[in-house]
Amino acid sequence: MAFGRVNPKFKLEDQGIEGLGHVYYNLKEPALVEAALKKGEGTLGKGGAFLVTTGKYTGRSPKDKHVVRTASVEDKIWWDNNAAMSPEGFDALYEDMLAHMKGGDYYVQDLIGGADPAYAINVRVVSELAWHNLFIRHLLRRPEAEALADYVADFTIINCPSFKANPERHNCRTDTVIALNFDRKLILIGGTEYAGENKKSVFTLLNYLLPEQGIMPMHCSANHAHGNPVDTAIFFGLSGTGKTTLSADPNRTLIGDDEHGWSDRGTFNFEGGCYAKTINLSAEAEPEIYATCSMFGTVIENMVYDPETFELDFKDSSLTENMRCAYPLEAISNASDTALGGHPKNVVLLTCDAYGVLPPIARLTPAQAMYHFLSGFTSKTPGTERGVVEPEPTFSTCFGAPFMPRRPEVYGKLLQEKIAKHGATCWLVNTGWTGGAYGTGKRMPIKATRALLTAALDGSLNEAEFRKDPNFGFDVPVAVNGVDTQLLDPRQTWADPAAYDKQAQKLVQMFSANFEKYVPYIDEDVKAAAIG
Repeated sequence: MAFGRVNPKFKLEDQGIEGLGHVYYNLKEPALVEAALKKGEGTLGKGGAFLVTTGKYTGRSPKDKHVVRTASVEDKIWWDNNAAMSPEGFDALYEDMLAHMKGGDYYVQDLIGGADPAYAINVRVVSELAWHNLFIRHLLRRPEAEALADYVADFTIINCPSFKANPERHNCRTDTVIALNFDRKLILIGGTEYAGENKKSVFTLLNYLLPEQGIMPMHCSANHAHGNPVDTAIFFGLSGTGKTTLSADPNRTLIGDDEHGWSDRGTFNFEGGCYAKTINLSAEAEPEIYATCSMFGTVIENMVYDPETFELDFKDSSLTENMRCAYPLEAISNASDTALGGHPKNVVLLTCDAYGVLPPIARLTPAQAMYHFLSGFTSKTPGTERGVVEPEPTFSTCFGAPFMPRRPEVYGKLLQEKIAKHGATCWLVNTGWTGGAYGTGKRMPIKATRALLTAALDGSLNEAEFRKDPNFGFDVPVAVNGVDTQLLDPRQTWADPAAYDKQAQKLVQMFSANFEKYVPYIDEDVKAAAIG
């Protein structure tokens, strides 16, 4: 039987999904919280936040994500980065998952990916867990009520954590599976309760679809000057580099915190909410994000709390460092009503350098920006992926390799063209370590990062004196008001300058070795900008 706020004409039965128990369509937040509590999926916390743990998986499982290898995508997918699944394996997976689901209750949200209606897609999400439906209702965009009656999905995600895949029968790696079939317009997720797989599946989907329309899909946050969308800034970066924190600037309007497109019309958010890390979150440093943690309907994922008072412990990482909160974008007072911006005036590449080598900010030429974009250097932070227990230096091309179905050069060329066409200024910002590598040095002070970014975005930093970095060749400011001058020269922050030089050369060599695979595909100016 179908229940819900609006029962669409296009039901699961119309998609061949039959034999389920109760199906709840487009429930609002109170009904979803009530259902999740009734099913024992979590606990009601302070202010009505929903507290949940995700069991075995507290981060994404990128090695368990598969793309179905069909003729239509054969020559378009970056197979070195995306595990293939046979069409036969997917068909068996779909058949077995539907058989497993029979008789069970499921929750359906009919949502939208993309704030610009010219490029948006309809994404139906079918969830075994009521709280997953609440999560994705926050994270994707919600159609107007009158549009739901005639809603037809372009793609459908079915998420069934209790289903375990059979690697031999389903042509996958383990009993956890995320399978994307572009031909059948289906995404199947099984064997994991980690909610982030839902949103990242949509991101991967858009990363495949949009480049053919000349749109650059980006793993970035974005904001613009109050009342001036023309002054837009985007912040590329992997989880833990500060995308959410640095874009949530009270002096600017937030477009979004994680996934965006850059079209001929400007910048647009893919999502309708935020999925913020909460480790060491404080009311002083990030008051608005902190406040969402006691807001009705916010999903609090994998946080330790007092069983009597329900006070959250923002410092206890015993469950995972990857503790998070999920909330709708409108919970942030300075969020854009439209989630649209202009063409980026500033492009910021965020990195978390665990080696302690990179300066807190550097100005890049367009060629250098392309080099660092394709390199995607950062450090994986604990808990974001399974098995990462301390910061791990890595190169994740385009600052989002796990979500990139096409080859990196496709995205690099799009970004290069758009930077050239619209004249964006490019910056590399290190939010990682200073004064030494991880274990010896300390994290870059957030106050200094904010001051440097403010100067970059308001244009005043361009008036500063710059020096040429001897290791990477980019421009580094010599002095900036409100920032410790020593911090701007990482070598000076190390107790042993010779040890810094050795570490810097090690990092330079890592960059060079990683970049070799892109050399056949890039322009001469990017090759020349590679190092120094």
